[in-house]
Amino acid sequence: MRDELLKASRLHFRAHVEKHRINVENLLRNSQGVADHPDIMDTIEKELEEIVKYNDLIGVLDKYFNLEPIKKPKELLNEEQG
Repeated sequence: MRDELLKASRLHFRAHVEKHRINVENLLRNSQGVADHPDIMDTIEKELEEIVKYNDLIGVLDKYFNLEPIKKPKELLNEEQG
């Protein structure tokens, strides 16, 4: 159960990193169409802070809880074929 909880936490944190990364990409590519965010630079900074927060949480899991890294989909496909 321990590993499942740690893996679920890591996936949750990675999903947040990706969510905020996509938000930054969207702001960079479509900055003129974002009416809710008049200060684009401030909004990007807040998104980057969220990325840092969740990335740090992943680092804490890796450093203190000895969880084997989750394999990327490409690695899983290679194992199934080999």
